[in-house]
Parts: sequence; structure tokens; C-alpha cells
Amino acid sequence: MLDSILNNLRVISLPMKTDFRGINTREVALIEGSAGWGEFSPFIEYDEHESIPWLVSAIEGAIQPRAKAVRKYIDINATLPAVDSRAEVESILSWFPGAETVKIKVGSGQEKDFARIKYVNEILPEASLRLDVNGSWGVEEALEFIYGFYDSFDEDLLQYIEQPCTTLEELRELKAACMVDVKIAGDEVIRKAADPFDLDLEDAVDVLILKVAPLGGIERSLALAKHHRLPVVVSSALESAVGIGHGIRLAGALPTLDFACGLATGQLLAADIAQIPLEGGKMRVADVTPSEASMIEFEASAERTQWWQDRVRNTWSAGANEVISEMGWHW
Repeated sequence: MLDSILNNLRVISLPMKTDFRGINTREVALIEGSAGWGEFSPFIEYDEHESIPWLVSAIEGAIQPRAKAVRKYIDINATLPAVDSRAEVESILSWFPGAETVKIKVGSGQEKDFARIKYVNEILPEASLRLDVNGSWGVEEALEFIYGFYDSFDEDLLQYIEQPCTTLEELRELKAACMVDVKIAGDEVIRKAADPFDLDLEDAVDVLILKVAPLGGIERSLALAKHHRLPVVVSSALESAVGIGHGIRLAGALPTLDFACGLATGQLLAADIAQIPLEGGKMRVADVTPSEASMIEFEASAERTQWWQDRVRNTWSAGANEVISEMGWHW
């Protein structure tokens, strides 16, 4: 199978409108198979072991049948990086027309974070807010921020805080110590776990963040949602339209979906390989096929293509091959 993957792999380099996660260009490797396209795009700093589920997900997308959809449209949230000026906030929010929920990156200092939140609330006063910390706080820092937020803003604005602390133990300690009612969403604590099915999320996590690629694909994400029986938010890992399309397919297949999805991050890209229309804060559940013209226009250099081919080989040998064998998938 490895030879088939490499023979059908194309590497794309997409420019971004604004820095996000410290990058201004998003490189992705796309794999074409019998069922369509899959995407392999773990962030550059991830090693081959952390990249295994990303490759499994890409192979699933290329060769496995699509999950059956139970809805035609999904709601999406706006995503706001850690920008500091009101003008930047207003500009970025305009990229997400109709969104009624905004996910705001925080963790850059309470003064800057609160200013960013204030700008969002002024520009979209009816919007619900999600605050994404990426696990950068300790328990005491998280408590200080939460109490400061509730002193400064209407408590009804906040849907949840995403990954305020790194570990499950810290999240459980935070919820036990917190004197106000705040929901905690788990992201990294789920997708970076050795076995996300083996986690005890009770009294630690209220909302499950599901990202198709780092969790090993749609099938595994659906099983994880069923296993943990928590409200779910489907989000992205800053993929191209191909990867986003698989996130949309997951959101479309979940039996229950009570929250808007973080799947409009393509709006942060200056160009993409396919267009996914965003209308009235919603996206349609449908397959995504990349444009050949765009694939040619944004094709990565031969050097970068070789780098990604080597990365696929290393990830395959690190254990992706064993996972695929256990799944019984064939090219």
C-alpha cells in the first residue's frame, strides 16, 4: 500500500491571510484513492509517532466509503487568532459571515486577552464566545482568568473554555476549585492521548472536541463520540478544503450535534484548492473535490515534496502500517 500512497501523493503549499499557530503558509499532502481524496497534514513539529493517526485518517479519506449524513447543513463558528488591534479583529470576523459563535485564542496575557474579547463583544454583541487556551495555563492562572472574565463580561456570553490546562488531573482540579459554573472543553487532552478511549473524563471535561485527522479518521471519531457520551464540537486542524471536507462529513454523520463547528478555518487561508461556500453561518454537508488548476498553482517545490514523501514513509514505518493492517483496509 505504501507505494500506492506515494504514487498518488501531491504536496500543496497554501498562503494564509494571517499568522496562525505561528505559521503563514500551510503545507499539506493530498492522497487520491478509489473513494476520493485524503489529506495528511500534521504540523511540521509533530514527529512520526504523533503523525500516525493523521496518515491513517488520510488513507481512510482516500479509500473508505463516506459516512452516511443525517443532516444537510452544519453551523460554524468564527475563529479569531491572537491579534491585538480592533481593526484586525473586525477584519477577521468579517471573513465568517453569519457566524453566531466566535472562538477566540487567548493565553497571551489577561490585558490583551480581555481587550480582544471586548472588541469581539462590541462588534458582534449577540455572539456566543469560546475561549481557546491550548493548555497554556496552570490551575491558579485559569481560575484568575475565569473570575476576571466573569467580573468583566456577561456570564451568558461564554459557551466554554477550551483546554485551559494541559492534563486531565489539572482540569479536574480546576472544575473542583472553580466557584462559578463554567464548561470545559477537551481538545489536546483527547487527541494527544495514547488511547483516547481509555480516558476518564468525568468531572474534568464537559464538551468533547473532535478533529478528524489527529484522531485517526471519521470512523474512529464517531466511535469516540459514542464511547464518551458527551456533547461534541467538530473542529479542524487548519487543513485545506480536503481535510475540512472530512470534518464536515463527520459533523454531518453525528447522531447529535448541538454546537456550531470549528470548520470554517479555510477562511484564514488566502487561497485554497477548493471552495466550500459559507452562507448564513452554515456549510453544506457534501463531498469536496480539489480543483486541478489550484493544485497546479499551489504545488510545493520538489524539495518540499520529497520531504513530505519521506515523512509519509517514516510515519508508515512507525506504526501506521500496523493500524491499517488491523483495520483490514486495502488499496
